[in-house]
Amino acid sequence: MKVLHDEKRILTINPGSTSTKIGVFHNERSIFEKTLRHNVEELQRFDRIIDQYEFRKNHILETLHEQGINISKFDAVCARGGLLRPIEGGTYVVNDDMIEDLKSGYAGQHASNLGGIIAREIADGLNIPSYIVDPVVVDEMSVLAKVSGMPEIERKSIFHALNQKAVARKAAASLGKRYENMKMIITHMGGGITIGVHDRGRVVDVNNGLHGEGPFSPERAGTVPAGDLVDLCFSGEYTKEEIMKKLVGTGGLLGYLGTNDAVKVEQMIQGGDEKARFIYDAMAYQVAKEIGAASAALKGEVEAIVLTGGLAYGKSFVSAIRSYIDWISDVLVYPGENELQSLAQGALRVLLGEEQSKQYRIE
Repeated sequence: MKVLHDEKRILTINPGSTSTKIGVFHNERSIFEKTLRHNVEELQRFDRIIDQYEFRKNHILETLHEQGINISKFDAVCARGGLLRPIEGGTYVVNDDMIEDLKSGYAGQHASNLGGIIAREIADGLNIPSYIVDPVVVDEMSVLAKVSGMPEIERKSIFHALNQKAVARKAAASLGKRYENMKMIITHMGGGITIGVHDRGRVVDVNNGLHGEGPFSPERAGTVPAGDLVDLCFSGEYTKEEIMKKLVGTGGLLGYLGTNDAVKVEQMIQGGDEKARFIYDAMAYQVAKEIGAASAALKGEVEAIVLTGGLAYGKSFVSAIRSYIDWISDVLVYPGENELQSLAQGALRVLLGEEQSKQYRIE
């Protein structure tokens, strides 16, 4: 394959609980992508998730070698960001401070913490930079948006930052504008649903899609009546873990319909299942209502509304949401997500001098 001299070659890494997705990109063009599956028995040899990094790194390097990919030609390695301290969005150099927080599990143990560590090890051996891009801990929320109504509780920014920001840039470009100059609402709809208020390149408000806020989703309850939730907590029927599981894991579509598979729900609807239709419509209604609230945060100055994530493949679901919100602004749809490409794009912006890399600091 002919490669232009000014093309940048980037290795991207996205670790999951039992797999590691890798991609090789020439600029934004995917040359090779593969999901490396890790046997559960193999992973059980390690006491902590973080101890898996050498094992996963070697698996990556062996796979690249088998594919005949010359790693000495890479210009950068870019990985999914882990559970770090709250930071603003952007492309960050994997530095010593970041490695310290990833290894110690500062904000929790998660497979994504392995990304920066593996990227740094591979990149250091090649004398090239290593980066992470827009991790889930991106926090650009306004101080006003963080007020919850209870002094003991502050609203937190936990959302699909990587996909939201990548899709926002794509949508802005399609409109002939720069993301940093636009006011948009980006709605990521997957296992969790997050609606971000994007104000000139910063996500100034967003629902916490992980811990029970916003619309219900395929497996999460979203915002539920607080008093009734307190009653459940103190009913004596559930442990704390069981209540949390109801909020995140067995809530939403799974709780109502026994499945978290939106494709299956659509098949149920086509088969005449009225309950499935009702619950699916309720989820679309809740998403639309949250988008409406997000538009108020922008005082109605919404230049585009974007729907993305796996649920955006569902034409009837998207149509239902549109029916509530298309009076607010143009609605753009970008189904699915491509995290590997989003990582490559983040690194590329820095390599081409379009954006400055950022430094992670322990303060």
